[in-house]
Amino acid sequence: MSNLPRALVLSLLTSLVASLVAAGSKLAAQYVSVHVVVASQYLVGLCLYLPLLWRERGRAFATQRPGLHLIRGLAGVLAFYAYYASLGHISLVDATLLRNSAPLFVPLIALWALQIRVPAKRWGPLAFGFIGVIVILRPWPASIDVWHLAALFAAAMMATSMIATRLLTKTESNESVLLYYFSIALAVSLPFALWHLAPAPLWVWGLLLLLGLGLALALRLYTLAYRAVKPSVLSPASYLSVVFAGVWGWLFWQELPTLWSLLGIGLVVISACWILWLGDDVEPASPRPPA
Repeated sequence: MSNLPRALVLSLLTSLVASLVAAGSKLAAQYVSVHVVVASQYLVGLCLYLPLLWRERGRAFATQRPGLHLIRGLAGVLAFYAYYASLGHISLVDATLLRNSAPLFVPLIALWALQIRVPAKRWGPLAFGFIGVIVILRPWPASIDVWHLAALFAAAMMATSMIATRLLTKTESNESVLLYYFSIALAVSLPFALWHLAPAPLWVWGLLLLLGLGLALALRLYTLAYRAVKPSVLSPASYLSVVFAGVWGWLFWQELPTLWSLLGIGLVVISACWILWLGDDVEPASPRPPA
């Protein structure tokens, strides 16, 4: 139980910083390609870890699970690409809500890939939070387009990253997890960014630098949080980033929430409080025996 309050604080800080990065990325994408937005953030993050490479003389790249690092890196960069692309076409709140349906995918991916069942008492807050997402979006067929689906794809990739991060923290150092992530993500995104590079106002490049610093901080907090507790326990707290997204959307783009949105936000906040009340006293279920 002692790890949960600390992990929750780290998760809330992650959500706050990540929401600011998302708002800044939505603004920057009005002036440069989404490829440039993504790659610049990873480039700044990797540069922050270059002193670590020098100090460790390459030991930071020591790993027992290179394949899992690759899965986490690819899932992470795909999540950012899909999320940032959707930001240019739908509201910040809508995109954030869909991306933060990732906790719904966590038990499904864990069941499919790892054959691990999430304890039954965890399904309540997960479902409750996703009901809040549905209430806010009211996803009737007439209102859903490809960009809503892109944000939902970002959720699936984010859930994959959550599980991979939790598995990696069992054997890898924080430095190794982040260093591999930034290296893989930059290797994937940089060629596309260079191909789509175009002139932009000087302040936009300054903003991209700040966004890169913010992403590095958010990922550091995220890794620490998921070292402390299981994804199925902590992930509903990420719904609270919806509240932050609503504030930035209102301040910068005059995206006023409707009564439906406020009701849904209330549901996701209750979901996060519910998971805190449950605590971290449930051990992960044993893997199912092979059929």
